[in-house]
Amino acid sequence: MQGSLDLMVLKILSRRPGLHGYAIMTAIQEMSEDVLRVEEGSLYPALHRMEEAGWIRAEWITKETGRRARIYELTAAGKKQLAAEESRWGAVTSAVNRVLRMA
Repeated sequence: MQGSLDLMVLKILSRRPGLHGYAIMTAIQEMSEDVLRVEEGSLYPALHRMEEAGWIRAEWITKETGRRARIYELTAAGKKQLAAEESRWGAVTSAVNRVLRMA
């Protein structure tokens, strides 16, 4: 999964803005049919880094239950980064597939 966490988070937020961290972790697990699991220790530093880079913005909200949650949303810069990450991922997977076919 190395190198793919940013891509997955950006893609999920492009489709489902306003998710909190736990919902992002759950979405990755569900969409991958339980193949991929992201730990809090990986996700939250990545979210913070992406926020610092300007790819996502975060906002604290209070839910109906009274609990506070930090929700995330893609920015314009994040949409550009998503396109770049998707292109890079396509090139990497294509190269790995070529190696596997030749090996």
